[in-house]
Amino acid sequence: MILPYLVWGFLKNFSFSKKSSYLVGMKNSFDKMMSLDIYISNLDKEEYTKITDDLKPISKKSVNLLSWGIQDLFTEKELYSDLKLIKTFSKNFNWKNNITSIIKENDYESLVLTDLQKKIIWVSDGFTKMTGYEKEFALNRTPRFLQGEKTKETTRKRIQSKLLKGKPFKDVIINYRKDKSTYKCELYIIPLQNNDSSEITHFLALEKEVV
Repeated sequence: MILPYLVWGFLKNFSFSKKSSYLVGMKNSFDKMMSLDIYISNLDKEEYTKITDDLKPISKKSVNLLSWGIQDLFTEKELYSDLKLIKTFSKNFNWKNNITSIIKENDYESLVLTDLQKKIIWVSDGFTKMTGYEKEFALNRTPRFLQGEKTKETTRKRIQSKLLKGKPFKDVIINYRKDKSTYKCELYIIPLQNNDSSEITHFLALEKEVV
């Protein structure tokens, strides 16, 4: 939660008209607002950008703290969105895995959900940020479309072998973005099991770029 002195610091550098407009907006939304954190988290990215553009530095330390706080809110918002969508899939497919624990306890930039044929049925917004490909482009394709000349065949075979074992595992593979640049992608792949039969029905990959 953003500290009270940051709230004051956030407001005091607005021009009078900007400050008044902002406070009126807060007042109009007061019935839905428990704190400045929640107010900011309800802004879309365009509104957020307008606010940050109007900020003038209070001090280097304060601005860094404020920027961190707002950015953290958007990260939490994305995490909540990812969790909500994955839990919908979980309910539909009756997975026994603890989805909440998987999402909240692991670091990732992108989520990729595939069926047993490894065809992608859903990706998170982070997928586009990481690869440059639109989400719709990835659907019904296998993750192999992200691979290229520098992707080692030994890595592909190793990952395939681990998938067949039906256990969660981590590995690193060289992938290609839409602009053809390469990046090292750490995969944490989790087999998702049906709650009744315990059979694996899907795979969830938590992905992040590593050095």
